[in-house]
Amino acid sequence: MSGEKPAVSTYREFADNVLPRIRANNYNTVQLMAVMEHSYYASFGYHVTNFFAVSSRSGTPEDLKYLVDKAHSLGLRVLMDVVHSHASNNVTDGLNGYDVGQSTQESYFHAGDRGYHKLWDSRLFNYANWEVLRFLLSNLRYWLDEFMFDGFRFDGVTSMLYHHHGINVGFTGNYQEYFSLDTAVDAVVYMMLANHLMHKLLPEATVVAEDVSGMPVLCRPVDEGGVGFDYRLAMAIPDRWIDYLKNKDDSEWSMGEIAHTLTNRRYTEKCIAYAESHDQSIVGDKTIAFLLMDKEMYTGMSDLQPASPTIDRGIALQKMIHFITMALGGDGYLNFMGNLVTQNGLTFQEKGTTGAMINADDSGALWTLITCGTST
Repeated sequence: MSGEKPAVSTYREFADNVLPRIRANNYNTVQLMAVMEHSYYASFGYHVTNFFAVSSRSGTPEDLKYLVDKAHSLGLRVLMDVVHSHASNNVTDGLNGYDVGQSTQESYFHAGDRGYHKLWDSRLFNYANWEVLRFLLSNLRYWLDEFMFDGFRFDGVTSMLYHHHGINVGFTGNYQEYFSLDTAVDAVVYMMLANHLMHKLLPEATVVAEDVSGMPVLCRPVDEGGVGFDYRLAMAIPDRWIDYLKNKDDSEWSMGEIAHTLTNRRYTEKCIAYAESHDQSIVGDKTIAFLLMDKEMYTGMSDLQPASPTIDRGIALQKMIHFITMALGGDGYLNFMGNLVTQNGLTFQEKGTTGAMINADDSGALWTLITCGTST
């Protein structure tokens, strides 16, 4: 949760202090990360230990309900980042080690290497297991019914779609890459069931898929043979911007290449465009603002002196990057919280020697310093 203090803010503080600013800047939807309980804070909420519990770091279930109700009263929809692609490896406080069948060999996860994601250090669900389907589908209904969320962003869909989980695979668009023995049919069927259920329970629900592979018909209705998502994230766009900012001079930027990346999407499948997210800005990298202006922000942004050329260029390019992404990128636009507030403290930080991390949503942005009309 975002707040001014260098600490994890609360659901109520976010609802009272930040939601009105979001509404004032004409956004219509808020997507919340790290809502489900997770013991490892540096996982940004992606190593879930309890799928039916609200993350206690930011408050109680009633506090989260207050946030959602406050957002609805302001005309904002609220999406939850749901993690059904994998689960924490923990045994003591997680699902790992639970038996769900007639024997100790039958658990929520695949056995052996198939049940372990080597890059994420997490367990992988066995979507062919009846109890796993019951568990995950009931989990979606729980968050919709109990907390009145308006939909979900499904994390790690690429990992679910393929047995190889997209690891070390470069997708070229060849249909054999999508429809082969590498396709995880059980997981695809689960996602079809999930989308069918959600749209039956809440016809106006919005469900977004995080998929980097470009799987065809991912965002077509189930009754057409699609997987049923409403939108997919246009994940190539932020990668293009980061590549340009880190590896090319301004004079080398190709507008044709940029325009192709922004408009390269599957026909009749809706996309959400964005210039950066936690994946680019926090996980081992920098925000666009820091890539453009870096340490100059500490000395070149004072009201007591003219802005330095680096700051002038950085602010101008940042505005143009977000504008062209919003204009050409798809059917919706996602803005990463705080990425237009070019103040120090919005980057990846480490506290002490404990390894506890603060991400940009928790890094203490001084919202009271934001002038009217600045996007948050």
